[in-house]
Amino acid sequence: MIKEIDCRGLACPAPVLQTKEALEKDRPQIIKVVVDNEASKQNVARFLTSRKLDVSIEEVEGEFHITATVGDSAAPAAIVNEQAEGARKKIMVMVTNDCMGHGDDVLGRKLMASFLKTLKEMGDELWRLVFVNNGVKMTIRGSEVLPIIQEHEKAGIYILVCGTCLTHFNLLGEKEVGETTNMLDIVTAMQLADKVITI
Repeated sequence: MIKEIDCRGLACPAPVLQTKEALEKDRPQIIKVVVDNEASKQNVARFLTSRKLDVSIEEVEGEFHITATVGDSAAPAAIVNEQAEGARKKIMVMVTNDCMGHGDDVLGRKLMASFLKTLKEMGDELWRLVFVNNGVKMTIRGSEVLPIIQEHEKAGIYILVCGTCLTHFNLLGEKEVGETTNMLDIVTAMQLADKVITI
């Protein structure tokens, strides 16, 4: 059975949620999703890949046609294989701004840089770094704190960067670190985390 979903004109996380619902409800052998923006393309493709599906993407006149073949190895997990995480405590840090606190943005950016550097003191309990709203500006080319975030990624910390936020600020093509994500991934990560810290 082939399931086709038209998600053109839909904002995040609707394309991913519709794709997830179709997979779970209809259980198609092949699913085809049409989206009309880069963030949705990345989010839907990554979601399908996380389900261990074979994914192909074709661009047709500014639209993206994402096709996935469902095999016997399709995984029910949403974003990563959590069984491999073991029993360690999982702390998720959500960064909502590019500076810490209110009053003086110059001071706030210094504090944020210091905070990001010091996160390594959490050790292996630091599990996810999620950047939303103005926080996504720290993940782009030219950001003063980009090298710090890249070091966290090299150390094995999973970095999620809100695709809707990047699109809103017209920065999708400037992102240099992490995975472009959607609200489904963020909510799922919150649910799986032992603790969520919001800055």
